[in-house]
Amino acid sequence: MAVLLIFAIFPLFIMLAYSFQSDTGIGLTLENYTRFFTKTFYLTLTGRTIFNSVMVTAISLIIAYPLAYIMAKHLKGLKNIVMILLIIPFFTNQLVRVYSWLIFLQDGGVFERFLNSIGLIDGTLGLLYTRAAVIIGLIHAFFPYMVITIYMALERLDNSLLEASSSLGASKLTTFRKIIFPMSMPGVVTGIMIVFVPCLGTFVEPRILGGVNGTVIGTVIEDQFFEIYGWNFGAAIAFLLLAMVLISMAGISSLGRRVDS
Repeated sequence: MAVLLIFAIFPLFIMLAYSFQSDTGIGLTLENYTRFFTKTFYLTLTGRTIFNSVMVTAISLIIAYPLAYIMAKHLKGLKNIVMILLIIPFFTNQLVRVYSWLIFLQDGGVFERFLNSIGLIDGTLGLLYTRAAVIIGLIHAFFPYMVITIYMALERLDNSLLEASSSLGASKLTTFRKIIFPMSMPGVVTGIMIVFVPCLGTFVEPRILGGVNGTVIGTVIEDQFFEIYGWNFGAAIAFLLLAMVLISMAGISSLGRRVDS
C-alpha cells in the first residue's frame, strides 16, 4: 500500500494540481477544463476516440468468442499451440509490431500486392494513414486479451450442462443463448474492459498508422507533454480521460451484471 501510494496515487495528485494551474502559474483556475469543453476540435477527437474503442472492442469480441469456444470445447492438445501463437506477439516490442503493420499496409506493400495479384483491386489500396488502419493495428494489439479471458471462462464451463441441454431437446442456438453465453459473461465483460479501456488512451498505433487522420485524445496528451510542453492543459485532458475510463468501467460492469442476471 505504501508503494502504491508513493508511486501511483501521489503523482496523480501532483498532476491534478497541475491541471488547475494556468500557464502563468498564478493561482488556481478552471481555464484548462473550460478550454477543452469549448473547443470543437477536442470534443470531436473525444468522439473519434470513443468510436475507435467501440469498433475495436466489437470486432475483437466477434472474432475472439468463436476462437475461444473452439479452443475450450473442440481442441485438445492443439489448444496449447493456439494459445502460444496468440501470446507470441507479446514477446516482440510494441513499436516493432506497429511498424510491421506500417510495412504491410503501405501503398506498394505486401497486402496491396497480394490483392492486386488475385484481382480484388486494381491499383493502390490507400489503407495506410486512415482510421481503418488504426483499428486494424489496435485489434492486433488487444485481440489476444479478449481471447484469453473468454477462453478461461469457457474452459470452466461444465460439459455435462451442454449434454443435458442437448438431451432435453434444446437446439444449439438455445443452448448457446441460455447456457453458454450467460455463463461466459464474466470472461466477456473482463475482455471488453481490458480491450475498451486501454483503447481510450492509446497513442502509438494512431500516431504511426493513422498519421494526421489518426489523431485521438491519447496523441493530444502526448503532444502536450512531450512536444508543446503544455503540462497544465495536458494534465487536464489526462484527468478527463481518466474520468472517461472510470465511467466506462462502471458502465461495462453494470451491463455485465444486468446480462448475467
